[in-house]
Amino acid sequence: MGEAGTGPGPREGPEPEEDEAAAAAAGGGGGGARGGRAGPRGGIRVLKRNVKRNGSRSCLNRTRFGSRERDWLREDAGRGCVYVYGRDSTSCASSDLRLVLCTVDTPASEICDGEERKNLFLQLHGDLVRRLEPTEKPLQIVYDYLAGLGFDDPVRMQEEAANSDLSCMIRFYSEKPCQVEQLDRILLSGIYNVRKGKTQLHKWAERLVILCGTCLIVSSVKDSHTGKMHILPLVGGKVEEMKRRQYTLAFTSAGAQAQTYHVSFETLAECQRWHRQASTVVSMRLSMVDLSCYSLEEVPEHLFYSQDIIYLNLRHNFLRSCGAGSLDSLCRFSQLKSLNLSHNRLGEFPLSLCEISTLTELNVSCNGLHCLPTQIGKLLNLQSFWLDGNFLTSLPEELESLQQLSCLGLSFNNFRELPAIFEKLTFLDKLALAGNLLETLDLAVLNRMSHIKSVDLRLNNLKRAADDTPEGNKSVTYMDLRDNHLTDLDLSSLGSLEQLHCERNKLKELTLSGFSLRALYANNNCLSSVNVYPVPGQLTCLELVHNQLQCVPDWACEAKKLEVLDMSYNLLVELPSSLRYLNVSANSLESLPSACTGEESLSMLQLLYLTNNNLTDQCIPVLAGHTSLRILHLANNNLQAFPASKLSKLEHLEELNLSGNKLKTIPTTVSNCKLLHTLIAHSNEISIFPEILHLPRIQIVDLSCNELTEILIPEALPATLQELDLTGNTNLVLEHQTLDIFSHITTLKIDAKPSLTTDSALTSTFWSHGIAEMAGQRNKLCVSTLAMGSFAEGVEAVYGMFDGDKNEELPRLLQCTMADVLLEEVQQSDTMFMSNTFLVSHRKLGMAGQKLGSSAVLCYIRHDLSDPASNFSLTVANVGTCQAILCRSGKPLLLSKVFSLEQCSEDAKRIKEQKAIITEDNKVNGVTCCTRMLGCTYLHPWILPKPHVSSIPLTVQDELLLLGNKALWEHLSYTEAVSAVRHLHDPLAAAKKLCTLAQSYGCQDNVGAMVVCLNISEDSCTCEMHGITLPGPGGFSSTTAKPATPSSSSGIASEFGSELSASEVSSEVGSTASDEHNAVGLDGSLLPRQERRCSLHPLPPSSIFQRQPSSATFSSNQSDNGLDSDDEQPVEGVMTNGSKVEVEVDIHCCKGKGLEFEPPALEYSASAPGPEDDSGLVLIIQRQNSVNSGTAQGGIKEKCELQKSPSTCCLYGKKLSNGSIVPLEESLNLIEVATEAPKKKTGYFAAPSQMEPEDQFVVPPDLEEEVKEQMKRHQENGADQEQKEESAVVLPEEFDTAL
Repeated sequence: MGEAGTGPGPREGPEPEEDEAAAAAAGGGGGGARGGRAGPRGGIRVLKRNVKRNGSRSCLNRTRFGSRERDWLREDAGRGCVYVYGRDSTSCASSDLRLVLCTVDTPASEICDGEERKNLFLQLHGDLVRRLEPTEKPLQIVYDYLAGLGFDDPVRMQEEAANSDLSCMIRFYSEKPCQVEQLDRILLSGIYNVRKGKTQLHKWAERLVILCGTCLIVSSVKDSHTGKMHILPLVGGKVEEMKRRQYTLAFTSAGAQAQTYHVSFETLAECQRWHRQASTVVSMRLSMVDLSCYSLEEVPEHLFYSQDIIYLNLRHNFLRSCGAGSLDSLCRFSQLKSLNLSHNRLGEFPLSLCEISTLTELNVSCNGLHCLPTQIGKLLNLQSFWLDGNFLTSLPEELESLQQLSCLGLSFNNFRELPAIFEKLTFLDKLALAGNLLETLDLAVLNRMSHIKSVDLRLNNLKRAADDTPEGNKSVTYMDLRDNHLTDLDLSSLGSLEQLHCERNKLKELTLSGFSLRALYANNNCLSSVNVYPVPGQLTCLELVHNQLQCVPDWACEAKKLEVLDMSYNLLVELPSSLRYLNVSANSLESLPSACTGEESLSMLQLLYLTNNNLTDQCIPVLAGHTSLRILHLANNNLQAFPASKLSKLEHLEELNLSGNKLKTIPTTVSNCKLLHTLIAHSNEISIFPEILHLPRIQIVDLSCNELTEILIPEALPATLQELDLTGNTNLVLEHQTLDIFSHITTLKIDAKPSLTTDSALTSTFWSHGIAEMAGQRNKLCVSTLAMGSFAEGVEAVYGMFDGDKNEELPRLLQCTMADVLLEEVQQSDTMFMSNTFLVSHRKLGMAGQKLGSSAVLCYIRHDLSDPASNFSLTVANVGTCQAILCRSGKPLLLSKVFSLEQCSEDAKRIKEQKAIITEDNKVNGVTCCTRMLGCTYLHPWILPKPHVSSIPLTVQDELLLLGNKALWEHLSYTEAVSAVRHLHDPLAAAKKLCTLAQSYGCQDNVGAMVVCLNISEDSCTCEMHGITLPGPGGFSSTTAKPATPSSSSGIASEFGSELSASEVSSEVGSTASDEHNAVGLDGSLLPRQERRCSLHPLPPSSIFQRQPSSATFSSNQSDNGLDSDDEQPVEGVMTNGSKVEVEVDIHCCKGKGLEFEPPALEYSASAPGPEDDSGLVLIIQRQNSVNSGTAQGGIKEKCELQKSPSTCCLYGKKLSNGSIVPLEESLNLIEVATEAPKKKTGYFAAPSQMEPEDQFVVPPDLEEEVKEQMKRHQENGADQEQKEESAVVLPEEFDTAL
């Protein structure tokens, strides 16, 4: 937008009312303070670059302002800035942008005066543009909008209002933007020479010409769509060739004041193409016109050029009921039959519509109507009348004169009883009263409406059904009573009822007539009995999920046409008879019906879900009789073998799920299942890769978390193979040749090779996670996850999940940006950081978030470094249907809230009061079932981004954190999810099990699960030991030593601080970590879980090795025990490899007080003598290339003050030829550590070069006496542990070689 007076001129064509309304608005606006600075509650200030004085009427050509303006804003939170854009909504040019400083009391008229404009326009979410009234206050509108999103801090709202990213949600214009895309589909366009008028007075000029819909648009080439645009309606006009000028067409509009434009083309072919297309437009006789979502304030005048319009759609505009250009002019259409005026904020019913007698369909939904006029009875031809989303409480009696009315929509109004007028409208066949305030279903009134066939009473307040008359109803065939408060329902009087929906009530007993019943949906109730009489012979579908039924009703077993029976989450103990689809997952079945029931009757079964029961191998022969099975789910049962002869009979299998059993192998006869496209068999004990790569249709293979060792690959893989999951097979090694063969697979999941690089060291031992995502039957995955085990300074973690339902763009965008937003917000606020993270992420979605949305859950594990006495805390925020569950002492603790219409009654009530339309599939405006989510800004204010936030301190009882999307929690209860994975040590296997359970329970959508294993200790310290300085955030020793706190917990730990690199690891000392959970303490007892690190002294993941074995490799010309390497004997736990000694050490932290240490007996000799320190193992290693004389001397001095111990191995003294600082006289101490460690033949990991496990530790004869003396001293000092703990000296941690 240019300066005032130089901007685009008035637009010709549609919407001529703009100038008149603008003049009226300008005349009504009062002048404002336009001095140098605005007052506290009034006045404006407009900024401009390159001005010599700060006048209030200057303009800004940029989006930032100086320090003086910032100071002015800080003085009062009621001040702020408003961005005012030019006409082009897509232009980012500085000339099209103004930054106006004002207050919440500044009216739009004052800003218009400062801008020298007539009007100010408001656009929300890139959609409709509304003209502001002169008295409306733009800054207050912005602040109200931000408050509606969830911001409550005035200062923060002031900052958000100054952010230019907010323009994607709320934007002000000085002129009404006109986008060509809004008109109609562009047919032809180009830049040509144009002359206006029939005479030759006008000159030829180069213009942009567009044939768009039924109009010819001529505009300036330079300004494109932002400049002056001439719109020429062509319907009823003419197009002809000019004889005096070659390749030129004359376009003429219809009407008394017809205009003509001459367009000169460059080629004959181009001229003929335009002539042919324009001739078609000119000859059109419009019967249907769609002008919805055009931000119209008046009915366009050019519409009346054609009198043939039959269907007119003016939905979602700002049309007025009366006045110039209002709806009164619609009476000029003589053949109009269908008119849509919904979402126009009319406020009252336009009386002029009652004069259009030709109307057969009228839609005035969502217009804030409180009553209907009595003149409505004049519309005698009306057949469909939509009044949804208003505030109606009654209907006029004159409505009964509309005897042709067959459809009357009254959903989401304020009716408290069935309108009596329905009895007189005999052509009406549907009663649509969803979302009203009805409390009683009066069946007697319904019986008198013998013409009603369909009844929709969803989302009311129904508490009972009254039937005072013995008469039956034989007309109602469909009834929808979902989401009410019914406890008992008797509809036995409805003898013609074919389909009933009564989900999500509180029903305990249900009684129906079975004469015509075809489908019954009664999920999520408390049903203990369902009575249907007589036996429903036409019943095909029965869904009774989440009830309290102990058996399948007898009448259901006798229903001969029953095809689908879903009774998941009941109390069933036996299986029903013949079906086509059967899902009895999550029951207590131990066997299946025997063959005596007749195999022929069972042969119809095609889909069978038996997941999470107690089935054994004895059920397999019964399954073999169902030869028509296409989908078979047997996950999480007690199967140990699947006989090959039985599997060969299931030749029609397409999907087979055997996960979570104890299978050793998949039978070779699986190759007979030529139609098999999905095999899921993770979390078993399979060691041999099944013969499935020969199957011609195989697409998905999941064999993760098994015991595979090798894969036999055919010469050519099937081209259909899309996904192969081999993660969690620890003994599987894939050669490069195998990986090359698998390279064409779209998704190949394998375990990453162990690496000791710096990146791998960033994995925290406080928590480990596993992620599983399955697309189901959809062709794309719309679920993304965020997992950062090392966040901020390395001692925190962030986990998140995002579900876009049907879009994958927003989840991926949130996955990439939300952690950065969280980090910024944490630095700004300690209280509102989580809520602001969601709101800012919502804003940063930009244009992508206008039409798309996503559910989100974010979990932030933090530690307050400023308060050493604090624990780790978990903060969880969520919107939508993604949820987080904490497993505490084996019980689920819900940390999030489900924001959906079904489960959030507060939001559902709010949305109903705001008159949103909830469709029959239970979605807001047919888009989403969520009431809060990120994105979907065009559904504001119904859908909000404000999250639910909860914070809880983590304790030693916290075991797991579970994250899942909607599909997971819809099919899995919290208690079942926790109990299903609590005993699993591998988080990946746990996540996969959750997804498998959901799919086995009938989930066909995208499902995602994340399992985070928490290792949080008690408040007392279990990690810091005497003589060790805890590393700082960077992985190096802290400058200030923290005192150690004794711990009463069992187990031992150690700290290693170093920078890991490939060169350092390969030289002297290397370390690896394992995810094993079980370890052996000094007392020899098995610990059920991995030892937790102290929460008082969290360490960066790069320096933490907790309850995990380490492999230390020393190589030198002379071995560390004083012998030549060739003379050394193999040691148990010590692997020799040439000149290197690779020591497998299980390093722990001592108990603190009262620890009785008994070294394990050696088969040949005792270990070297030495005093013991009760603090356990202390290993101080100086980092290479950073040791100076002062450091070494200081370390030796402090070392001498420490009491020596075999488990206190300090490496100081002579620097060996390999660069290690190791004194020869103390080098045996490190080997003794290996002898003290628990003796495990395999350990926790594979060392770089591993010898036979039979190797034993042999002490040379000349050292036996010294070893015995050390062991004697070791035992004598065991009684003085408590004293030595108090006298211990804290040593600064030094490093020489990397671990």
